[in-house]
Amino acid sequence: QVQLVESGGGLVQTGDSLRLSCVYSSPTFNNYAVGWYRQAPGKEREFVSAISWSGGGTSYAASVKGRFTISRDNAKMTVYLQMNSLKPEDTAVYYCVADSLISAVVGGSFSEFVSWGQGTQVTVSA
Repeated sequence: QVQLVESGGGLVQTGDSLRLSCVYSSPTFNNYAVGWYRQAPGKEREFVSAISWSGGGTSYAASVKGRFTISRDNAKMTVYLQMNSLKPEDTAVYYCVADSLISAVVGGSFSEFVSWGQGTQVTVSA
C-alpha cells in the first residue's frame, strides 16, 4: 500500500500560520486526488480541502475557505496545506488522504479512501 506521511503540525497562537506537508511513497499517486481531513477531540472527522491530480482543481470546506490553501508538487510527491489566520477551532489532528477523483476525496468515507496517513497534530492557543 502506498504510504502517506504528514508533517508540519505544532502548537501555535491565534492568527499564526502553519504549513502541513503530505508526502506519498509512490509516483503512482501523482495521478490521484489528495485531500486533508481533520478530527478535533470529541468531534467527527471532517473534510478540510482537496486537490486534483493535476492541481487544477481544488475544494475547501466553508470554515477554512480564504484562510487555507492547498497545493501540490508532483515532482516532490508532496501535497501542502498552507494554513493562515489560524483559530482555536482549527485545533485537530489533520489527516492526508488519497483517492482516484477529487469528488471521491471530498465526499467519501474515510475508511474507503485508497490511502490515508497517521495524522499530524495542530493546536492553536487562544
